[in-house]
Formats: sequence, structure tokens, C-alpha cells
Amino acid sequence: MNINDYLINQVSKDWSTLLHAWIPPLPRDFTIWLVNRLGELFVVVPDESVHWLNVGAGKLNRVANTREHFAQLLDRGNNADNWLRISLVNACRNAGLQLTADECYGFKIPPALQGQYVVENLQPTKLGAHYSLLAHLNKQEEIYWTEQ
Repeated sequence: MNINDYLINQVSKDWSTLLHAWIPPLPRDFTIWLVNRLGELFVVVPDESVHWLNVGAGKLNRVANTREHFAQLLDRGNNADNWLRISLVNACRNAGLQLTADECYGFKIPPALQGQYVVENLQPTKLGAHYSLLAHLNKQEEIYWTEQ
């Protein structure tokens, strides 16, 4: 497996604009480390811990103490499949859903409105629309910004 097959290339994207509606739950000071093909982010905060921003669920969760710890955990159980959405991304590709450089797999019906994480509910979506819509919906649903 090549991890880059499941990640969005971060170069040439205005992340501060794309993510402005996600502060909070994102802290003001963070570094984007990885972004999966569903636009979910893995960020590193000042204490070096790694947090997963699941934009579909509207949740920020600490997943590892450091980047090295994250790499170790990625090889355990179903973590790689869960965090990078490997099976779902493969299913999207097999269904012919191709992404451009400024797209991710976005929801036809967002999880905040009972949408599911299945290929039939995903489509190529511009990153700006993806982040804006999901931030707005999650704020409205008040499931927004819980850290576990």
C-alpha cells in the first residue's frame, strides 16, 4: 500500500481559508499533517499530539501522542482503514469516481442529516464547498466540536 494513494496533496491549497469555519474545534495553533481523500485532517498541535478532524461527524479526537506514535498505531488493527478510509476510497475508485487536485470525496447526504459512509453517498466535491457545508451543518446540529 502506498499511503499517498489515500491522501490529498496539500500543496497549493489555501488551508487557512478552507478551514476557517473549523476553528473551533481546531485550535488556533496547529499544523496540518495528513488529509485523507474524504477531507478529514490529521493535525499536530503544540504539545506534538495528533488529532483527527472527522468533518463528516464534526468531531476532533486525539488519536496519538506524537507523529511516531500515530505511525505505530496506523499499523494496528483497522486503524489504517478507519483513519485513511482505505476500503471506502478503493470502492470509490472502483466505481469510477475520480478526483481533481481541488476535490475530495464529499457526501451527497451529510452524516449530520443521516447520510452514510458508503460509496453510493459520495461524489467528487470541491474542497471549499465540502468544508464550508459540513462546518455549517455540524454547527446547526449541535454535535459540533466534541473532543474525546
